[in-house]
This record gives sequence, structure tokens and C-alpha cells, in this order.
Amino acid sequence: MSEGAEPRTVGELGEFALIDRINAGRADAPAVLLGPGDDAALVAAPDGRFVVSTDMLVQGRHFRLDWSSPRDVGRKAIAQNAADVVAMGAAPTAFTVALGCPSDTPLAVIDGLAEGLWSAATDLGASVAGGDLVRSADLVISVTAFGDLCGRAPITRSGAREGDTVAVAGRLGWSAAGLAVLSAEAGADRFADAVAAHRVPRPPYAAVLDLPAAGARPTALTDVSDGLLADLGHIARASGVRVDLDSAALGDPALESIAAALDADAAQWILAGGEEHAFAATWPSGVRPPAGWLVIGRVCAGHGVTVDGVAHSGSLGWESFDGAGSAGESEPR
Repeated sequence: MSEGAEPRTVGELGEFALIDRINAGRADAPAVLLGPGDDAALVAAPDGRFVVSTDMLVQGRHFRLDWSSPRDVGRKAIAQNAADVVAMGAAPTAFTVALGCPSDTPLAVIDGLAEGLWSAATDLGASVAGGDLVRSADLVISVTAFGDLCGRAPITRSGAREGDTVAVAGRLGWSAAGLAVLSAEAGADRFADAVAAHRVPRPPYAAVLDLPAAGARPTALTDVSDGLLADLGHIARASGVRVDLDSAALGDPALESIAAALDADAAQWILAGGEEHAFAATWPSGVRPPAGWLVIGRVCAGHGVTVDGVAHSGSLGWESFDGAGSAGESEPR
């Protein structure tokens, strides 16, 4: 960089100046007692416990910057971690972020990521409490989320019982549809809603966080990150039951029109697409799920997940170490 010129890349600016740039003007959330700037953060644990979850995004595997803006990627990184915390019945309070990137990464990319991370965190009443910054061959974002149970017991995957109702909050299949649109390199404007769902998940946090005030509590709960079949399969396995889905309840005419245009299968997107971070839960027999929850099946004796009583013959969802995965190594999901 020539003398007097403004830095344009991470390498030109330097690590500590970049950290200052990322955190400049940011306000800590109430639960963050000591935020960025010291050896470690200090986060309140009001009832003596944290719910903690960590997830990672790798460029080329989970996102592409020709498909998503840096701000979109930052918001996505927070959403996928916040959804895991909320799926335990906890309210997100703080996030730490570890960022790896090449030294020639433009500062504009980091600025966009930081804006996405901070805006998504503050939307939840939380903040970024700290993290790490390293040089790496690819852009990698790892987020750890902290949540507060507010004195309540966590909602786990192991509580489903025979006779329970299965319901979902949030849309299913739309992120997979957006991925299909982007992969086809056609129709991004025509199917903008699907593309937006793939770029930035919008988990229906309130559908879970408002349950205590409504006096409602599911027997088991998970977010749909890897696919409806895969994630309900976790509940079935942990609870020692079978989950049977009603295909008629899962239909989505708007999604089916996109699938028809792409010669694709909307049902497969719904059952195995994942990544919207909708919430799937089981509810006690005789209890009607609250408004915002759609009944899609029931819990039965047995094991695994079936659709209309039959095992699904296609992909069950995302698998990180499957070479093909649900979207392929070069096609993020």
C-alpha cells in the first residue's frame, strides 16, 4: 500500500485495527456485562445456566458471495445459531464470532459481514460479545450463541411420547427452492421470495419464545436445519418413538409452482431441504398447538420417521460429510 493511501484489504489494515473497525459504535446487550476489548467477555447467566450452541459457515460449502451479500452471510450465521438456542426454549443473549479470511479480503466484505452479524444479534436483543480473527485460506465464520432459560427447564428432543401431535412453525422447503433457483441460473427475479429465503433464514423465534406466556409447552422441540425428516428423526431416536407425517398437511401450492417451473419436486424440498430454521415440535395428546403452529403428523409406536405410514425413499436431508450432500460440495445449502 502506498504511503497515505486508504487501506482496502484486511492485510493492509491489520488485525487490531480491523477488530476496532468491526466493533466501532456497537452497543452491548444488557446480558453482556463486558463486551469486545478485553481478554474475554463477561456474560450474565441469570439463573446460573447457559444454553450454548456453536455452528460454522465455510465459503464455497455453505455460502457463495456471488449469490449472497456479506451482510446476508452475517445474518445467516447468527440465525442458524440463534435457532438452535431457541429450540431449547432459551432466549439468545450473546454471541461470540471467530472469523478466518485471506489477507487480501476486501474490507468491504468484512464491513458487510459485521453489519449482518450485529444487526441480526441486536434484532434479538443480544449482541456480539467478542471473538477471534485469523488468516485462513477461505472465508470461515464460526459463531457461538448463548441463551437464557429464564428459570425454565430446557425443551429437549427426548420428550416425545406415543399419541403426541407433531406441528411445525415456519415455512418449509423455501430455502431449498431458492438454492435450486440460484443453481439453475435463471428466474432469480421471478422467484425472489425463494432466493431471499435461501440467502437469509428468518426463523419464527416468537413461535417458541412466546410459549411460556401462553402457558404452552411442547414435549420435544428442534429447529429444522438439516431437513424435516432428518431433524424429526433426531426426536424419534432420542424419544424412542416413530414420527408419522401427513403429506396432505405439508403441501404448499406456491412452492409447487416454483418446482413445476424448474422441473423439480416440491415435496422433496419440504421433507429434506432444511435451512429455513423453522421449528418442529411434539405436543401432548389432547393439547391443541398454539396459533402459528401447523399440525403435520403424530407420534406413534416404533422408530424413525414415515410419511403417510411409509418410509421415505429419497434423501432425508443434509449430511456434512456426504460428498453429494443435499446440495453438493460446490453448491452451498
